[in-house]
Amino acid sequence: MVMADSLADILGKQRYDAPDEIGIIKTFVEKRFQHTPNVAVKQSQIIIVVPNSALAGSLRMYLHELKTLCKTDKRLVIRIGH
Repeated sequence: MVMADSLADILGKQRYDAPDEIGIIKTFVEKRFQHTPNVAVKQSQIIIVVPNSALAGSLRMYLHELKTLCKTDKRLVIRIGH
């Protein structure tokens, strides 16, 4: 009889590395605005989630700089949420 691997064993063998863009964006926003955003990388866009419209508006002015730092062709999208 063969014992099945536990879910923890299976998941523990896999590596889940975050894309470089996530770290670049989080570091940029932390240094400039003292807030850590949530960042999600999708197929054609990078979504940056911030808690309020004041931060979203301020961050919008830096989108071109962020896109250059990330070296990406994906569209940067700012969303307000948690």
